[in-house]
Amino acid sequence: MEKLISTNPANNYSILGDVSISSSEEINKKVKTANNAKLYWKEIGVLKRIELLRPICEEFKKRSNEIASLICNETGKPIQECQSEANGYTDEFDWFLENATKTLQDEITHEDETSIHKIVYEPFGSTAVITPWNFPFGMAIWGIVPNLLVGNTVIFKISEECPLVGKLIEDVFNNHNLPEGVFAEIYGSGEVGKELAESDINFIWFTGSSKVGQGLYKTAATKFVKALLEMGGSNPCIVFEDSNISEIVPTIYDGRFQNCGQVCDAIKRLIVHENIIDELTTGLKRYIETKKVGNPTLESTDIGSLVAQRQLVLLQEQLDDAIQKGAQIVTGGKQPENLLGAFFEPTLVTNVNREMRIWKEEVFGPLLPIISFTSEEEAIELANDTLYGLGSRVISKDLERAQRVASKIQAGTVEINNASRWLSCNPFGGYKKSGMGREHGTVGFRELCQIKVISMSK
Repeated sequence: MEKLISTNPANNYSILGDVSISSSEEINKKVKTANNAKLYWKEIGVLKRIELLRPICEEFKKRSNEIASLICNETGKPIQECQSEANGYTDEFDWFLENATKTLQDEITHEDETSIHKIVYEPFGSTAVITPWNFPFGMAIWGIVPNLLVGNTVIFKISEECPLVGKLIEDVFNNHNLPEGVFAEIYGSGEVGKELAESDINFIWFTGSSKVGQGLYKTAATKFVKALLEMGGSNPCIVFEDSNISEIVPTIYDGRFQNCGQVCDAIKRLIVHENIIDELTTGLKRYIETKKVGNPTLESTDIGSLVAQRQLVLLQEQLDDAIQKGAQIVTGGKQPENLLGAFFEPTLVTNVNREMRIWKEEVFGPLLPIISFTSEEEAIELANDTLYGLGSRVISKDLERAQRVASKIQAGTVEINNASRWLSCNPFGGYKKSGMGREHGTVGFRELCQIKVISMSK
């Protein structure tokens, strides 16, 4: 049987282990079993589903250190960030468990002397959940748990970059006697995910690149099933001239360089008022140069590696294109000489123009282009000059202006100053090529459901 090899991108791509790649026969069998289970899973009701899933959440909590270590080894993410992922997303698991009942309860829309009308939220059925490598545990929780809670059965495929995290997730779900067919997992490359999406499933839930998401959307259209897609981003951060430089430098750094810049919702284009661009660039340079790039297993490390050599190659190509077109590197811009693996220094780039790949494409790595603006209108135009529309940030002491600008940005979320949108109750998703539909909160739960109206005489 063909194997999927897991390697460590922060240790010269050393081999960590392997899993068996799922065959067409295995995929079809698991989909068939999921379809056989979907009526039972729907009819046992949300309270029973919560009861069955809660012990799984508790086991994930107990194994958080093991989860964090696997994430660190397979992705090169610093161990402190891996621990935050393991703990933070089990907290989200808890939120889903605690809020599913009230979110999914029947909703009365009209009542009079003769009739009563209500909305009932029902599952779609068998669901393909396909997730990326940048938050391998977190995205699995986001995709699997709400779908199971609303009554969908799940066939799960994790990224080929982190199969060992996927194997742990499968083991935990299988430890708790869920009814046969309610949850299954498959392994392999994007072709395996494509085959799953084309199989006899009722719903597609996907987080990943816009290119792959668009392909899955075409598959869903051919099958005439719903697809919920959270895809790429090129988030703008607009900084107005009244901003306090020393206060905002850490915010911008964290917003760009977490997980070595491999975050769909990261700041990817810094748009700064011309009066403060030099001061802010200098402040960011000094701050970045205090950070340690290195072994992600050490708690002293701030930035680990990229997830794979192919990501390193793409990042270098994007940067080379910018330099050829006149960009200037302020700091970083190369691989550290003393590290073996997919490492790249945190990089600031100025003298950016809108024909550069680092402006037009999503940059999934530790590189931040900086461009100036003169007026509010120009800042908005620059912010919206992208195929994407996932997130954004506006920094200004003038809250009236910040809210005015926020209303004109074409993005699923706008964070003003230091107010993070990362709450489980907030819907998450994007405009344009950043996706379709929303995850999280009441809206996110209901995206996973068929909406039925029942009207009856009294």
